Amino acid sequence: MKARSLQDLGAISKALAETRRQAERQAAERREIERRREAEADLFTRAAGAVKPLPARGRVLHAPDLPPPIPVQQQLDDQRVMRESLSDEFDTSTLLDTDDALSFRRPGVGIDVTRRLRRGDWRIQREIDLHGLRTDEARDALGGFVREAHRLGLRCVRVVHGKGLGSPGKSPVLKGRVQGWLIQKNEVMAFVQARPAEGGAGALVVLLRPSPAPVAGRH
Repeated sequence: MKARSLQDLGAISKALAETRRQAERQAAERREIERRREAEADLFTRAAGAVKPLPARGRVLHAPDLPPPIPVQQQLDDQRVMRESLSDEFDTSTLLDTDDALSFRRPGVGIDVTRRLRRGDWRIQREIDLHGLRTDEARDALGGFVREAHRLGLRCVRVVHGKGLGSPGKSPVLKGRVQGWLIQKNEVMAFVQARPAEGGAGALVVLLRPSPAPVAGRH
């Protein structure tokens, strides 16, 4: 800083002196705080006497909490569901056998399988009724039903979709959708139109692939 007059030089000298005094006061305050801290620590030591750490005998060291397990199987199931998302635009016309009664069987599955399904050789172990559900609700319900039935080892189930008599124009919209959804499910081996006593044109009897934990249900 350059002084332009004696008056300026005096002001600068006073400012520097004040700065030094403040620094000295702060240093003195820090020394006093440190002295008091040491005095308090010395007072505790004299009052408590010699202190030794407790022996380690009998002490239980608790392991830290483990992080929650990653739900790998659930993630795999969710990924599989996404891969197998059912399309409403799936064309079933080239895959269905439409003889005297509608049926479907995977490539490699013999025609005798659908014949035996029609005869009732497999006992129906569980069913789902999709009446009254919107299309998206019916699709989700059917997908979950088939996955769960296969997981439980069930082989034969019934899907009730109705005859469409309550639909606009009395057209069985849900019936065609259900057929397409079932064909897209890897767990499904075959299905046939139910016998009159089992729902007739308003239901399908579905044969599922064997699972690792099969459940007895065949005649």
